[in-house]
Amino acid sequence: MLRLRRSLLDAVVEHARRDHPDEACGVIAGPEGSDDPQRLVPMLNAARSPTFYEFDSGELLRLYREMDERGEDPVVVYHSHTATEAAPSRTDVALASEPGAHYLLVSTRDPDAEEVRSFRIVEGVVTEEPVEVVEGA
Repeated sequence: MLRLRRSLLDAVVEHARRDHPDEACGVIAGPEGSDDPQRLVPMLNAARSPTFYEFDSGELLRLYREMDERGEDPVVVYHSHTATEAAPSRTDVALASEPGAHYLLVSTRDPDAEEVRSFRIVEGVVTEEPVEVVEGA
Protein backbone atom coordinates (compact mmCIF):
# COMPACT_ATOMS: atom_id res chain seq x y z
CA MET A 1 0.00 0.00 0.00
CA LEU A 2 1.16 3.51 -0.80
CA ARG A 3 0.52 6.02 2.01
CA LEU A 4 0.76 9.53 0.61
CA ARG A 5 0.09 12.90 2.18
CA ARG A 6 -2.73 14.85 0.51
CA SER A 7 -0.38 17.79 -0.12
CA LEU A 8 2.03 15.58 -2.10
CA LEU A 9 -0.77 13.97 -4.11
CA ASP A 10 -2.25 17.40 -4.89
CA ALA A 11 1.17 18.61 -6.07
CA VAL A 12 1.60 15.57 -8.35
CA VAL A 13 -1.87 16.06 -9.86
CA GLU A 14 -1.19 19.79 -10.34
CA HIS A 15 2.11 18.98 -12.08
CA ALA A 16 0.33 16.53 -14.39
CA ARG A 17 -2.38 19.06 -15.25
CA ARG A 18 0.15 21.87 -15.76
CA ASP A 19 2.23 19.82 -18.21
CA HIS A 20 -0.80 18.49 -20.13
CA PRO A 21 -0.96 17.80 -23.07
CA ASP A 22 2.54 16.38 -22.50
CA GLU A 23 3.17 13.68 -19.91
CA ALA A 24 4.58 14.90 -16.61
CA CYS A 25 7.09 12.96 -14.52
CA GLY A 26 8.93 13.14 -11.25
CA VAL A 27 10.02 11.47 -8.04
CA ILE A 28 8.99 11.64 -4.41
CA ALA A 29 12.04 10.94 -2.28
CA GLY A 30 12.04 9.65 1.27
CA PRO A 31 14.50 8.53 3.93
CA GLU A 32 16.76 5.73 2.75
CA GLY A 33 15.30 2.30 3.44
CA SER A 34 11.89 3.70 4.32
CA ASP A 35 8.53 3.59 2.61
CA ASP A 36 7.82 7.20 3.55
CA PRO A 37 7.47 9.60 0.59
CA GLN A 38 8.38 13.10 1.79
CA ARG A 39 10.04 15.34 -0.80
CA LEU A 40 8.48 16.02 -4.19
CA VAL A 41 10.91 16.50 -7.06
CA PRO A 42 9.07 17.42 -10.28
CA MET A 43 11.24 16.57 -13.28
CA LEU A 44 11.38 17.68 -16.90
CA ASN A 45 9.93 15.29 -19.46
CA ALA A 46 12.86 15.39 -21.86
CA ALA A 47 10.72 13.68 -24.53
CA ARG A 48 8.14 16.50 -24.36
CA SER A 49 5.56 14.04 -25.59
CA PRO A 50 1.86 13.37 -24.92
CA THR A 51 2.47 9.61 -25.13
CA PHE A 52 5.90 9.03 -23.57
CA TYR A 53 8.04 10.36 -20.74
CA GLU A 54 11.78 10.34 -20.32
CA PHE A 55 13.73 11.81 -17.44
CA ASP A 56 16.45 14.23 -18.55
CA SER A 57 19.66 12.27 -17.95
CA GLY A 58 21.58 15.19 -16.45
CA GLU A 59 18.70 16.15 -14.17
CA LEU A 60 18.28 12.52 -13.09
CA LEU A 61 21.99 12.18 -12.29
CA ARG A 62 21.85 15.36 -10.18
CA LEU A 63 18.78 14.02 -8.36
CA TYR A 64 20.43 10.69 -7.52
CA ARG A 65 23.55 12.47 -6.26
CA GLU A 66 21.37 14.76 -4.14
CA MET A 67 19.40 11.82 -2.75
CA ASP A 68 22.67 10.05 -1.88
CA GLU A 69 23.91 13.15 -0.04
CA ARG A 70 20.62 13.48 1.85
CA GLY A 71 20.28 9.76 2.65
CA GLU A 72 17.18 9.35 0.50
CA ASP A 73 15.69 6.80 -1.88
CA PRO A 74 13.17 7.28 -4.69
CA VAL A 75 10.08 6.06 -2.84
CA VAL A 76 7.63 7.07 -5.59
CA VAL A 77 8.24 7.44 -9.32
CA TYR A 78 5.32 9.19 -10.96
CA HIS A 79 4.13 10.18 -14.39
CA SER A 80 0.94 11.04 -16.18
CA HIS A 81 -1.02 9.61 -19.06
CA THR A 82 -2.79 12.25 -21.09
CA ALA A 83 -5.35 10.24 -23.06
CA THR A 84 -5.51 6.83 -21.39
CA GLU A 85 -6.23 5.36 -17.98
CA ALA A 86 -3.80 5.57 -15.08
CA ALA A 87 -2.21 2.17 -15.69
CA PRO A 88 1.31 1.24 -16.79
CA SER A 89 1.86 0.76 -20.50
CA ARG A 90 4.14 -1.95 -21.87
CA THR A 91 6.82 0.73 -22.25
CA ASP A 92 6.35 1.85 -18.63
CA VAL A 93 6.80 -1.74 -17.46
CA ALA A 94 9.87 -2.30 -19.64
CA LEU A 95 11.54 0.88 -18.35
CA ALA A 96 10.70 0.45 -14.64
CA SER A 97 14.11 0.30 -12.96
CA GLU A 98 13.36 0.90 -9.26
CA PRO A 99 12.03 -2.39 -7.80
CA GLY A 100 11.50 -0.81 -4.37
CA ALA A 101 9.52 2.16 -5.65
CA HIS A 102 5.81 2.77 -5.97
CA TYR A 103 4.88 3.72 -9.54
CA LEU A 104 2.17 6.35 -9.29
CA LEU A 105 0.18 7.16 -12.41
CA VAL A 106 -2.15 10.10 -12.96
CA SER A 107 -4.50 10.32 -15.92
CA THR A 108 -5.31 13.81 -17.20
CA ARG A 109 -7.72 12.59 -19.89
CA ASP A 110 -10.65 14.07 -17.92
CA PRO A 111 -9.70 17.50 -16.52
CA ASP A 112 -12.50 17.31 -13.94
CA ALA A 113 -11.53 13.93 -12.49
CA GLU A 114 -8.69 12.86 -10.21
CA GLU A 115 -7.68 9.47 -11.61
CA VAL A 116 -4.68 8.19 -9.65
CA ARG A 117 -3.43 4.64 -9.21
CA SER A 118 -0.28 3.06 -7.80
CA PHE A 119 1.62 -0.05 -8.85
CA ARG A 120 4.65 -2.07 -7.93
CA ILE A 121 6.67 -3.16 -10.96
CA VAL A 122 9.32 -5.78 -10.27
CA GLU A 123 11.03 -7.72 -13.07
CA GLY A 124 8.14 -7.02 -15.43
CA VAL A 125 5.44 -8.10 -12.98
CA VAL A 126 2.85 -5.38 -12.32
CA THR A 127 0.83 -5.42 -9.11
CA GLU A 128 -1.72 -2.71 -8.36
CA GLU A 129 -1.78 -1.50 -4.80
CA PRO A 130 -4.17 0.67 -2.81
CA VAL A 131 -3.38 4.35 -2.27
CA GLU A 132 -4.14 5.69 1.20
CA VAL A 133 -4.27 9.47 1.19
CA VAL A 134 -3.52 10.96 4.59
CA GLU A 135 -4.11 14.51 5.73
CA GLY A 136 -1.43 16.49 7.48
CA ALA A 137 1.77 18.37 6.79
